[in-house]
This record gives sequence, structure tokens and C-alpha cells, in this order.
Amino acid sequence: MFVCILKQQEKLHAAAEVILSSSMSIVSSSSSMDFRNACLNRMKVWKNLVEQCICNRLQAQEILHEWVAYSATKHGVKLTMDTLEQFEHEVAGPQILICITNYLLNIIRAEEEEEDLLEFYSTPAKGSQKRPLTTPERPHSKRTAALMASPSILLSPASFSPNATPSQKYSQRGGKGEVVATFGAVQGTRWVGRKDPGAGVQVEILEGPEDSLNSSYKYMFQRLRDVRNVLTEKIEELGEGLRTHFSIEEFSPVSLPAQDSITVLGQICCDSNGKLNAQSVLLEAGPEQGGQQVPVDLSELKEYSLFPGQVVVMEGMNTTGRKLVASKFYEAVPLPFYSSDMKMETDEEPLNVLVACGPYAPSDSLTFDPLLDLINVIVRDRPDVCLLKGQVTETFENIFTRCIESIVDGTRSVGCQLVFVPSQRDIHHHFIYPQPPFSLPHPGKEQTQRVTLVPDPCTLLIDGVTIGLTSTDILIHMGAEEISCGTGSDKFSRILKHMLTQRSYYPLYPPADDLNMDYEKLQSFGQMPLTPDILVVPSEMRYFVKDVVGCVCVNPGRLTKGQVGGTYGRLLIQRSPQSEDGKRVSPCLTAQVVKI
Repeated sequence: MFVCILKQQEKLHAAAEVILSSSMSIVSSSSSMDFRNACLNRMKVWKNLVEQCICNRLQAQEILHEWVAYSATKHGVKLTMDTLEQFEHEVAGPQILICITNYLLNIIRAEEEEEDLLEFYSTPAKGSQKRPLTTPERPHSKRTAALMASPSILLSPASFSPNATPSQKYSQRGGKGEVVATFGAVQGTRWVGRKDPGAGVQVEILEGPEDSLNSSYKYMFQRLRDVRNVLTEKIEELGEGLRTHFSIEEFSPVSLPAQDSITVLGQICCDSNGKLNAQSVLLEAGPEQGGQQVPVDLSELKEYSLFPGQVVVMEGMNTTGRKLVASKFYEAVPLPFYSSDMKMETDEEPLNVLVACGPYAPSDSLTFDPLLDLINVIVRDRPDVCLLKGQVTETFENIFTRCIESIVDGTRSVGCQLVFVPSQRDIHHHFIYPQPPFSLPHPGKEQTQRVTLVPDPCTLLIDGVTIGLTSTDILIHMGAEEISCGTGSDKFSRILKHMLTQRSYYPLYPPADDLNMDYEKLQSFGQMPLTPDILVVPSEMRYFVKDVVGCVCVNPGRLTKGQVGGTYGRLLIQRSPQSEDGKRVSPCLTAQVVKI
């Protein structure tokens, strides 16, 4: 094939030489010296153009378009030998490398087609293996099959950049496989999936496909009054729950002077653009309570935990109408847990769920060694479900697609269900919250069966167990704004409790500066429909597993932290029946955070 193409190029070059030499012979016989010189110079220009077409493998029309564009940028310069040399240096030269690359790729494809054709008609040799079938969803040639056979080849440094080198700090990390956090009874636990991992496991979004965020949407169109309406509805909805739970008759206007103790409903906010503190707390009421703001004196409260955007009920004195001296503080209450009428089989095995959060490559290298190590963990432990949260890649969509294909192919022997959650750090995806799910351009049959693409945030239902997921670092965002006094609990537990009692995956208002929020979508897709059995909140903060008001909250950490290795999480879950005394039993049997 390669020889045939070279012979065709030689024939074209020879034909051009014959035509130009014949034309030169005719012109040379002319008696006019000026005419002869002008024609010879013009022919040299055309000869040079023909050589550029042949060398760069361009058609005459293509090089014409290149010259017209170049001439227009140079104020209509004429075609001479000098301008042609400059044109070749500035325009045609950089195209050579691209042409050579495309040329070699065409040769490889042609050779593969010839090999396939010869193999189709030839008799297979003795002892040769049966050739794998090819389908439109998975077209495999010999060379592409070799590349796709191993995720380590597909994700090798050379596949992304010829100059990439593995991270020395990551490869020299210590404590591989060390358990750094535990929850529940872990002694004697076998961290393996069912005999047939992924088989019969139902992974679905709790709200259903029609009520969940399942596609991209237009953003940057919200109006301030729409944001105000969303916040007002949030105050009214949570206020009604508080009024019912604490048997409160009615709420008083926040700015109305009263000599008796009053009970008011509102949203916590700050009196300036700075950080919230005990002296800058304002309570903003909804329209039904006057819609005004009043400063709050917290000096009489023995304990409190507040953050901007929190909906609370306070009891106190406001004799002047200008300041509320709070004496009692009511927190919101969480929603009930999920209950199912399905009966649990007596011999039902628990599910092994692996949770990992990116980045999946160290910051000082383009290699995906942490992702390859994670795939090896999946193959070894054979979990039933893998929850992989952003960022899968900080590079472009084609690399993201290759990463997904590599994970699917690398875990084919396990057959586990793969759930991908997007992140604000994914450069190829929508930078908005709530964030729509990823999309795969041409998913194959295996990807359709094993891969579930979900939005951020979402609530999953896996075999009767609810799991709340978000990729946004809410712990850092709320941790920078929350203030507390006398609570006796750690900061993480307080923040997680706020999420559950405010019934939102992102209750902070205003949001962090690096988060683009669509409040109408947040109202529809960012609220908790119930209190999840398990809440996964990955963060740059230290990993943990803890029980907060009956919900097992997990921060699995990140798979890499800068140049060094990080952690991932694993859980054993099982739908639990009600105990004899009617108390709820957590479906999370045990959980661990492990170093990669």
C-alpha cells in the first residue's frame, strides 16, 4: 500500500515536470526578452506551487484557498518567488506535520483493512485462536484490540503525552492498603462482593427518571426575584415543619415591637459582605412575617450553631423592633428515612459498595497510575457497586471518554455496576450546580448495562438502601461560614446535621464564590426527598465515617492529594427489617476508609 502511494506521487511529479519543461521550451524560443523573462519567472512560481502540493499532499483547490487567505492578511500581495517562499514558511510549513500524521494514519487503516480481508479469505492456521466477533458497537481490529485489551496501555503516559513521566512521590508512597477509618463491626469482615457481583443489583435514582435532572439545561438566565421566590418558599416550607413539630401556634413579625416574648421565623444572614460572627447575625423573615431584617443578640443563648441561609425559629424579646434578644433557639428536624414493603430474604448477602473520588491522576504527572491501582482493587475485591465521583479528568472530553472505556473494560471480569457522578472540576462538563449527568457519545451494550450516569447531587436507591451523593465540597464551603457556641460536637458533625435538618444538599446562601448556582434547579433537584441511609460527602478535609442523627456519613477523601496517594471508601450494606422494639436498624453494616 505504502509503495503504491509513493509511485503515484512520483508519477504526478514527473507529469508536472514534463508539462513545465515543455512550456519553458516554447517560451525560450520567443524573440521578446521581457516576455521570455516574465513567463519563466511565472513558471518557476507554478513549479514551486506544484512541489508544495505534492510535498504537503494538498489539492490545487486547497492550496489556492490557503494563498487567497494569506494574501488577504498581507494586503493583497502578488504571487512572486519571494512572497511564495514567505508563504511556504508561514503557512504551508506548519501543515506538513499534520499531513504526515494523517497520511501515516491512513496507511495504518489501509493495512488493517488488507489484513482483515486476507484473514477473511485465508484458512486459519492450526492451533490458532478463534477471532473475536466484531459488532457495530465494538469494532475491533488487531491493533485496536491490543490497545483496548489492557487499561494500563490505554491510560499509559504515552497515550496522552510522549513526555509524561510517572509521579515519583506517588510511586514511593507508603501505607498501601492501610485502613485509616472504620465504622461498625469490622472484625472478621470479608470485603468481597456477592458470588456474581452486579447481577440483579438495582441502581436507580430515587426520584425516578421523570423527576430527576437527566439532561443539560440552559443557565445564567435566572432573575433576582426568582431567587427570592425560591428562598421564600424554602423559609415557608421548613417553617411549617418546625411549627408542626414544636406545636407553635403562630409566628410574629420580626420587626414588630413587643413587650412580651415572641416566636419568629426567618433565615440567618450576615449584616455585611464579610464572614458571619456573633455580632453580625441578622434574621430575615419571609413575606408573611413582614419580610424585614432584624439584628440578633445571641448573648443569652447557651448553645447555637448558625450559618448563612439557615432557616430557624427563635424565641426572645424585641421591645424596640430594632433588635431581637434571642433566649431560645429551635433547629429544624430531618425528614423520615426510606421504608420499603419488600421483604428481605433470610439468606440475602450484603452488598459491597466501593466509593472513590477524584482526581484520579497526581498533580505532577499525566499518568493515571492511581486510577489503574483503583481498577486493580476493584478486580481484587469484586464489589457489587462502584460509586466514582468527579473529577474523572481535568482535561478534555475525548480523554474522559477513554477513561470511562478503560474503567469499563478493566472491570469487565468483575461485572460490577459503575455509577459516575460529575464534578465542578471536570473541565469538559457544565460548570453549574445542580450539575447534569455526564453523557457518552456512543455507548456500547456493556456500558448501557453496567454504567449509570447521575447528576450532582442525587439520591440513589440500591437494593432498598438510599445513598445521598454530591461531589461539591460542602464541608469546606459551610465550614468557612458556620459559627457555633457550646454545642459540644465537632464541626463536621454540625455541618452534616445542618444538611440533614435543612433537607438540602447545599443549604448555604449565598454560595461559595467558586460555585455557580441555579436556584430554580436547586429547588427542584438539590433538595433531599428524605433522609438518606448513607450520605457521601467527599472533601479536601480529613476523611471520616460517622453516624449523624441515624445517617451514616462518609468522607472517603480523594484518590490523590496533589503529588501523593489518597484514600477511598468501602461499605457493606444490607436492607434491614424493623427490630422487635420498632427501632430502626441502619442498613450500613460496616464501613472503612482505605489508603490506595
